[in-house]
Amino acid sequence: MRRVHTCLAMLTTAVTAVVSLLLGTVPSASALQLTTIRGGTVLYAATGARCVVGFNARGNGVFYGVMVGHCSGTHTTTWYADAARTVQVGVTAGASFPIDDYGVVRYTSTTLNLPGDIALGGGVHQDITGVTSPAVGQSVCHAGRTSGVHCGRVTAVNATVNYSEGAVHGLIRSTTCSEPGDTGAPAYSGTLAVGFLVGASGNCASGGVSYYQPVAEVLSLFGLTVY
Repeated sequence: MRRVHTCLAMLTTAVTAVVSLLLGTVPSASALQLTTIRGGTVLYAATGARCVVGFNARGNGVFYGVMVGHCSGTHTTTWYADAARTVQVGVTAGASFPIDDYGVVRYTSTTLNLPGDIALGGGVHQDITGVTSPAVGQSVCHAGRTSGVHCGRVTAVNATVNYSEGAVHGLIRSTTCSEPGDTGAPAYSGTLAVGFLVGASGNCASGGVSYYQPVAEVLSLFGLTVY
């Protein structure tokens, strides 16, 4: 008799579990393991690089993250969500540096949550609805991981920055200040993506100048859109 009662109890438990799943009262294992990546998230490369995602984008049903090329490097590598490099999220889809300064990661994991917004810090997110190629005088802000959100105005749209590896052309220059550690910060104007921080001078105490790789150029090259 004890055995019969045990079997009945097991059957009851199993039926209860199935009903709970059908009614949505028990979260699935995959839902509990989602890794969120948005603009402002740090990814870690197998090469040792540690780079900030500027914006998420998509094309033909595939999702991508765009970032700074002099950080990502121009060789194909695997990308991870954690510093220990145990949670694989994607692979390099393309990159350019110098001349341009961008890297593109194609997300390959099926357990990712990929919102189209960007992180401003303190749990606040900025929705991104499109892209703009800004004009001189236009307001622009960026969200740096070190200094936070700072805003200024565009002063040039075809600026050049010289690195030891060569010159990068066609950059957006603004009066927005930044600090060391802000590289890769997503830059935006309202709800529109502008670019991501690739270089700067000065600081936020005395004032500075920031340079952005235009995101519109990168999206056009890869046939992508923000969302």
